Amino acid sequence: MLAIDPLLNNGLLWTPLVIILIKVVVVFVIGLVGTMFMVWFERKIIAGMQNRVGPNKAGPFGILQTLADGMKLIFKEDFMPDRADRWVYRLAPFLAFVPAFLVWAVIPLGGDFSGDNDGIVTWFGHQTRIQLADPPIGILLVLALSSIAVYGIMLAGWSSGSKYPLLGSVRASAQMISYEAALGLSVAAVLLSSGTLSTAGIVDAQDGFTNWNLVATGIVPFIVFMIAATAELNRPPFDLVEAEQELVGGFNTEYSAFGFALFFLAEFMNTITMSAVIVTLFLGGPTALFDIPLIPNDLEGVIWFVLKTLIFLYVYVWLRATLPRLRYDHLMDLGWKVLIPVALGWFLLLAAIRVGNDNDWNPVLVVVVTVAALALGAALMVLATRTSSRRREEVMT
Repeated sequence: MLAIDPLLNNGLLWTPLVIILIKVVVVFVIGLVGTMFMVWFERKIIAGMQNRVGPNKAGPFGILQTLADGMKLIFKEDFMPDRADRWVYRLAPFLAFVPAFLVWAVIPLGGDFSGDNDGIVTWFGHQTRIQLADPPIGILLVLALSSIAVYGIMLAGWSSGSKYPLLGSVRASAQMISYEAALGLSVAAVLLSSGTLSTAGIVDAQDGFTNWNLVATGIVPFIVFMIAATAELNRPPFDLVEAEQELVGGFNTEYSAFGFALFFLAEFMNTITMSAVIVTLFLGGPTALFDIPLIPNDLEGVIWFVLKTLIFLYVYVWLRATLPRLRYDHLMDLGWKVLIPVALGWFLLLAAIRVGNDNDWNPVLVVVVTVAALALGAALMVLATRTSSRRREEVMT
């Protein structure tokens, strides 16, 4: 229990119980308010990029526009298709929405990671962490919860009793499963560098900029993770799940009112959640680049975490406003023929360097041999890709 939260070291007393309940409420509020902010933020930033006004009527600067949209969807008439599977149809939106909230339970939102503090802070005379829980397998929990979202999308299309949502859910599942492998391999490189599955442990291992996993793993796993996460989130340019021109809206075509609102919120909630996961894995989480004067260490970590997360939220909006949607075969080729081999090859390179360091091998020889093997594999992959593309063109002609 100590690994989950130091508060529980002396049993579940009243003060620790109140602190835990406060953290639960704070995480829940952060999720809801963050989702509302993300919807407004995306609309406003894209409006600025495209020389439009954006939301400006509901509340100051239009910040209440998301609340107005939510109220409209809640009070809107709901319906269910005649051929729908009643229970699965109602369950699917929650399978997409709830996992995005649960991931926040294991993300360090702040804390003092300087020296040997390990993110521990003292509140009301009790030691705790600024995160809801820190299980020893925290990052595995993140990957497991991200995989559950696939079921929500697949079951939504299947249970609707219509062919268009079914087509959308099938190719959405293929897309998400395809990029899970590359996502997992990039996380494996982080675990190799950090030596722990605990999210707080991963942050604690990144005690300086040079030790950030962005630098320690050689940037490549970060790039692979960023691309794979974008495809997992169904964000542009990988938004083929909801390609209106092809699928009439995709897997959620038959949903309206509250069910549609849950899918809508899940998409934006997942964007914030995945940005926070990227910050935790690669950018040191709440660890500071430099000290902010007159700010306590506890609050300083929270400020740095928010600033880093906002950077990735802006990047996601920037990508949406800039890049066109990929063709589906190009999407699958990128996942299977590029990202997975690159992530696997880079992981083998990092593992070879580590084994060489442990056994006092010549580091130059290790790098040269490994790079040569990876280059040979890349050449064979390119040759196979060109051969398959040529055959595809011959079939099409």
